[in-house]
Amino acid sequence: MKKTVTAVALLCALSSTAIAPTFAADDDEAARLKAIEEYRKQIADGNPSDLLAMEGEELWRTPYGPKNQSLEQCDLGLGPGVVKGAAAKLPRYFPDTGKVEDLESRLMTCMERLQGVERQKVIDSPWRKGEKLRMDKIVAYIVTESNGEKIDVDMSHPKMKEMYELGKRMFFYRTGPFDFSCATCHGKDGQRIRLQELPNLTKHEGAAAGWGSWPAYRVSNSQFWTMQMRLNDCFRQQRTAEPIYGSDATIALSVYMAANGNGGVMLTPGIKR
Repeated sequence: MKKTVTAVALLCALSSTAIAPTFAADDDEAARLKAIEEYRKQIADGNPSDLLAMEGEELWRTPYGPKNQSLEQCDLGLGPGVVKGAAAKLPRYFPDTGKVEDLESRLMTCMERLQGVERQKVIDSPWRKGEKLRMDKIVAYIVTESNGEKIDVDMSHPKMKEMYELGKRMFFYRTGPFDFSCATCHGKDGQRIRLQELPNLTKHEGAAAGWGSWPAYRVSNSQFWTMQMRLNDCFRQQRTAEPIYGSDATIALSVYMAANGNGGVMLTPGIKR
């Protein structure tokens, strides 16, 4: 709790200082960047996502749904029940569905097949409530088991290549009243909103840093966000139609980011401003 209060206090100090004109000089810019780095160290000392991951592991192992079965036989791509390293290789093409699936969409497949939980029930659930809250916790568990692993998305299947191209087109597609695209914020080097750097997702280094640190815990609102929620919020900020949870649109964008970040390191769950 003390660390959280300290981090919040430092954030407030940084926020008030950031608008002062004294940061026009190079020396002041260096001082501000140093303060930002110190703030990040404060909030990184203990990730609240760890608590969700513990709950998620319990949910993974506990029978649930109309079929009263656990998810322990769910195949995330490395064989039934294998969780270690699985998230680092997602999204991927799954022969049993004939589709490219990311983590959330694959979990919905497993929930439906193994537990009898209808996919639509998850999709229709409000964010951070009901079935989506259960999903968040399970996602936190699975991505924690890939922390430190190399991003290794297999792009050899034709359907993966198709999804990559679709994701690329979506990334640069401008829409909404502000004529924004994903590239508006994440298509250039050196961009930042307040304390948050905006990685250039069109390049390997930026994609590795961006893709490799989500899902993440957001300190500003004390919430754990999956990649599906992160993408949904990007569309919301564009003031355009928000995508359906687990849709091809979100999966294609994930393939684009993950493939660009191949070879980077998974640092999940991340921790953000």
